[in-house]
Amino acid sequence: MSQLVEFYRGTATDSEGRSLRDFWAFSDGQMESRHDFIQWMFPLEAPSRFNPDAPILTRADREAFEDDPALRDNLLKSFDRFLGFLGMTREEDRVVPASDFESKRWRLNEPNHNWLRITRVLASLRLLGLADQSKQFHQGLEGLITDGKARISADTLAYWKNATFPDQTR
Repeated sequence: MSQLVEFYRGTATDSEGRSLRDFWAFSDGQMESRHDFIQWMFPLEAPSRFNPDAPILTRADREAFEDDPALRDNLLKSFDRFLGFLGMTREEDRVVPASDFESKRWRLNEPNHNWLRITRVLASLRLLGLADQSKQFHQGLEGLITDGKARISADTLAYWKNATFPDQTR
């Protein structure tokens, strides 16, 4: 098994010796200021420009996530933690603002690294067998814009759409 799969099973650590549970326990301040964890929580098929020690998602990793509900459950926990960081939450089949959204909405209203993180999360969820949750997140983000709760550029929305629906763009 790959280090990424073992990391998601809870039997391995990242390149800095941290576990997935350590990442889930990060405070919002730690998540905001640290830039080397998101690539482990939400891996992609391309190398990270910001973290050379981050895993690169392989076909075998994707198959492991597709075959193992426990891996997908842990990915959902990572997703829930990231949503909490943004002041959002999952309610049934929707992603909506959480009760603390107003105090966290600044993370969405200015171009910053969190917009890149959102792109990564949307794509990673889709690649690892949680395409429905990726779509729900995308719809939730669009809802924030429609409701005037977030100011997101058209270019960023296009990146997010491509991360969620890669076959429907262009």
